Amino acid sequence: MAEVVNWLAQGPPGLYLDGTAGGAGHAAALLQCRGDCQVLAVDRDPEAVQAASERLAEFGGRARVEQSSFQEACCSAAVREAGLAGALLDLGASSRQLDDDDRGFTFRRGAPLDMRMDPGAGLDASRFLAEAAPAELAGALREGQAPRPAAVSVRIVRRRARAPLRTSDDLVGALESALRRRSTHAEKARLFQALRIRVNDEFGALKAGLEAIRNVLRPGGVVAVISYHSGEDRIVKRAFRRWSDPNAGLPPRLPVLAVESAPAGTALARKPVKASEAEAEANPRARGARLRAWRRAA
Repeated sequence: MAEVVNWLAQGPPGLYLDGTAGGAGHAAALLQCRGDCQVLAVDRDPEAVQAASERLAEFGGRARVEQSSFQEACCSAAVREAGLAGALLDLGASSRQLDDDDRGFTFRRGAPLDMRMDPGAGLDASRFLAEAAPAELAGALREGQAPRPAAVSVRIVRRRARAPLRTSDDLVGALESALRRRSTHAEKARLFQALRIRVNDEFGALKAGLEAIRNVLRPGGVVAVISYHSGEDRIVKRAFRRWSDPNAGLPPRLPVLAVESAPAGTALARKPVKASEAEAEANPRARGARLRAWRRAA
């Protein structure tokens, strides 16, 4: 929280986007820190929208809460006209979602396989497991860094031929069949995370959302991203590197116009910031968090 607010406080006055509002803790902290800013807080989860609306009510017209993705928010006429002074993305599932068994994000026994950020949109995890082609299923698990993705996908296909996978127990059973032993907490977490990422197209949304934010970011504006998966962090790192050095990856001595080679801005830290020991002790879920930030040239 302190690092996020510190970096966003370096941006100019104006409109800030909290693209993953959750409980609106970051949005509230920014509004308290800066009296010269307004916040648009968006989330795909209607329960998060309700919680954020209640949390930010005290700030009146300085805060607006909407159910939307961060990419859609950046494409709205109001944001395109005003531009963004800064933006925050706190990726992954929230503690509220993980702790609610009915939302189907958890591998606690008997939980349904849903995992949708917006429960009213798209395929849930159970339907994806039932309908995905074997190659698509294996690819999704591999991209999300699930353990033994090829073997687990084979077990899922075999099991769904007998009966649909509907609960966390069914998916854990497929994992343990592939491992031929009891799975660890970390292995189950990686499998469920990989499936959640695919169900919500989180990598695709992040790539598109970062470009949408950059397109409306005002001079001096700051983007901060907290990720919990190495695949997410890699996407953010590469985007910030490309924005900071347009020539990165080009062949040497390739003719490039000066206007095309000028950096659009700079990363605010060479390496991601991780939770301190004290923060990780107080909030164990923060242990895997990586924070990166980038500022557009003034």
